[in-house]
Amino acid sequence: SVFQLDAAYLVSTVPQNPLDQTLRFSLSFDMDGQELVQVKLKVEVMKVRVGFGYDVHALVPERDLWLGGVKIEHTMGLQGHSDADVLIHAICDALLAQQMRDIGYHFPDTAGEYKDIDSKILLFDTMELLRDAGYTLGNIDATVAADVETESNIPEMKRVMADVLQVDVEDISIKATTTEKLGFTGRQEGIAAYATVLIQK
Repeated sequence: SVFQLDAAYLVSTVPQNPLDQTLRFSLSFDMDGQELVQVKLKVEVMKVRVGFGYDVHALVPERDLWLGGVKIEHTMGLQGHSDADVLIHAICDALLAQQMRDIGYHFPDTAGEYKDIDSKILLFDTMELLRDAGYTLGNIDATVAADVETESNIPEMKRVMADVLQVDVEDISIKATTTEKLGFTGRQEGIAAYATVLIQK
């Protein structure tokens, strides 16, 4: 029978990128009854990256307002080629941290296939790009800046996006803030979103 022990250890002696200083240890014991047959030790450096995303869309009449994959009751919605979910778009850009360009490159607003598309599909596809590159998601920390009441919808936003990303709800943090009536968000001309993510390989 084989027993395996996995662990991660943060060190400060790796001279390259400080974000590359997490080592993953994998120790395997091959036992034949009471006799130790073989011990294997594998040590590898984990690549950790921080991604940042920002997006903004204008508020216009006769559009549904979607934030974090949830429809928000409001008199106006966000203008865009897709459903204009500004929060999901910011998160998508943040997820594309490992030199994978941006959301506009992968899902251009000149392509008819993305016209009025549900941004949860874009989020799912972005996560697939990340996984194909060998990365997993550590956590998301996002902020929505709007003069629109969104606080009560945050638990559902987290649940919806966690389901799309196939991660735990606890891995997603969403904050809502106003700009104290200042700027385009304060004048209800638009909504902005910021997102930071941690990805690792």
